[in-house]
Amino acid sequence: MSPDFSSLIGNQGAIAKSGKSIYDSLHDSPEHFFASSDLESILRNSLLGFDLNYPLRTRSKVLKSRICEILGYPVPSSFKKSKPRFPGQDFDTYIQKSNNLQIWNEEIVPTRRYVIIRLDDSSKVIGVRVVTGEVLARLDPTGTLTKKYLAKSGKPITTSVLVTQSDAFSVHKTIERLPSRALALNQSSGRRVTLDFNRFLPIADLYRKLLKLVGKRISDPGVDQERNRGAMLHRAVCGVLGIAEHSDNWELSRRDGAVA
Repeated sequence: MSPDFSSLIGNQGAIAKSGKSIYDSLHDSPEHFFASSDLESILRNSLLGFDLNYPLRTRSKVLKSRICEILGYPVPSSFKKSKPRFPGQDFDTYIQKSNNLQIWNEEIVPTRRYVIIRLDDSSKVIGVRVVTGEVLARLDPTGTLTKKYLAKSGKPITTSVLVTQSDAFSVHKTIERLPSRALALNQSSGRRVTLDFNRFLPIADLYRKLLKLVGKRISDPGVDQERNRGAMLHRAVCGVLGIAEHSDNWELSRRDGAVA
């Protein structure tokens, strides 16, 4: 059944007239709540072809601002870090160029709606899907919580700083307890690898080595390619530490045996 866009537009207008923000509850006005199928239809109709070629943080704000306009909400001067990001309509937004959807730092909520915006290689919207957390949970058989840690300086950073002068005492004690100062680990592939801590670098020594990166230019892979930019930085770090090749799976070949 094709959506009745006239009624959806009417709902947009009613929300605009209500003066409600995206953070206001709709318990007293459930008629303003978009059903998931209607939400998907109106967002797809309004977002297809929309250009989101911006740096990641800007891209997220541009998308949320546009969704506010589409649904009839005023665009806030700044978006709160609420859970979900659109509490009144109970949904979060995720921008995807690939199929590896990751939900950071919180469990999937079965009743919450997840608006997935698919982009093409030029960062234009080519698809919109709205699914519940219950649907996503069935696609995540491991149930592992994905955690992401961020640090932000309260003041502008103008020079290199060694924040902590020495490693925690427990780090060195733990290494000393390892037989031959080595740790055997099993990879997901089933291969067993051994990490050699005999040349473990104390944090001050690591800092001095990493200072060699100051002034090094890393190629720009694109405004929204943070993962690839991080991989380039990883390779540069491996270079100054004497690690022959970049890898994310412990399979590192060392030139001088340095372990960081």
